[in-house]
Amino acid sequence: MVPPLITLEEHFFSTALFNANDKSMTDITDRYVEQFKAIPGIKDQLQDLDQRRLSDMDKGKVSLQIISHAPGAPNAALCKAANDQLAAAVQKNPERFAGFAVLPVSEPEECAGELERTVKQHGFVGALIDCHADGKYFDGDEYDVMWKKFEELDVPCYIHPAWPSDDMEPRFTGNFTSGATKSLGASGWGWHNEVALHTLRLYASCKFDKFPKLKIIIGHFGEMVPFMLERIAKLSVRWGDQHRKWKQVWDENIWITTSGVWSLNPMRTILANTKIDHILYSVDYPFEQNENGLKWMDELEESGLVTKEQLDMIAYKNSEKLLRVTAPQ
Repeated sequence: MVPPLITLEEHFFSTALFNANDKSMTDITDRYVEQFKAIPGIKDQLQDLDQRRLSDMDKGKVSLQIISHAPGAPNAALCKAANDQLAAAVQKNPERFAGFAVLPVSEPEECAGELERTVKQHGFVGALIDCHADGKYFDGDEYDVMWKKFEELDVPCYIHPAWPSDDMEPRFTGNFTSGATKSLGASGWGWHNEVALHTLRLYASCKFDKFPKLKIIIGHFGEMVPFMLERIAKLSVRWGDQHRKWKQVWDENIWITTSGVWSLNPMRTILANTKIDHILYSVDYPFEQNENGLKWMDELEESGLVTKEQLDMIAYKNSEKLLRVTAPQ
């Protein structure tokens, strides 16, 4: 029998975003046209923070959902509006919902302030941020104010895939269909590669030495990193004078989720090289269905790859410990 389930890569679109007239916000929503076409009802699911969402959670036996804004980071004012909307939904259903803040990642100082506001005023359990701001990563010194605030508040940062910036898009364009271009730049490849690269950039730039208690979450079974883990460990000794080696940082500072990868084969690799208490269940709702995640958890339980205790850890106990939440039984 599957234990209680906590999920933490589960998205919504704020009313403020949909009503914004700013061109950059129009560009963000335009990115989702293919998803709106391919997944019936997804637009309504993204905008709902009440009964529709709760009903979908029940279908997948999700006890507690950590909700975050969908990719495409808005400006500081829209982030504040989105976070306040989410906080109201959490307050209405505190046993079933918790919140990750959305942050204006192009404005590091604003990120720190909004993170502190949402954690202290709204009780949010961390933040989920895009993996770049128009092609810019967050390993520069100007982002130290943001990383310092994550460490100070002792909440995790979930680094999530984001759409390719204009200068990235040519990498995914070639002698193939526009559909292939969109997929290669997003969920078909590029999203995962970019999060992996960003995580490695944080290590190479010594952020984990500067902020040794920083907690990073990455999704989709570790965004390719577990399958390169030993090679990264071998070659990263050339990357500089990091005080802690890559494998130690992986074990101590990085958590991974199962979001949207419904196969046992990746799990076999992860169980061999990743600490069991750093593996977290997630779905990627509504881009993935909660029912698909539940089916996969049943398969994992029946596979014999994990013990009952380990299944409980992945399902909810690791998230309870990391996020200081409680899954309703």
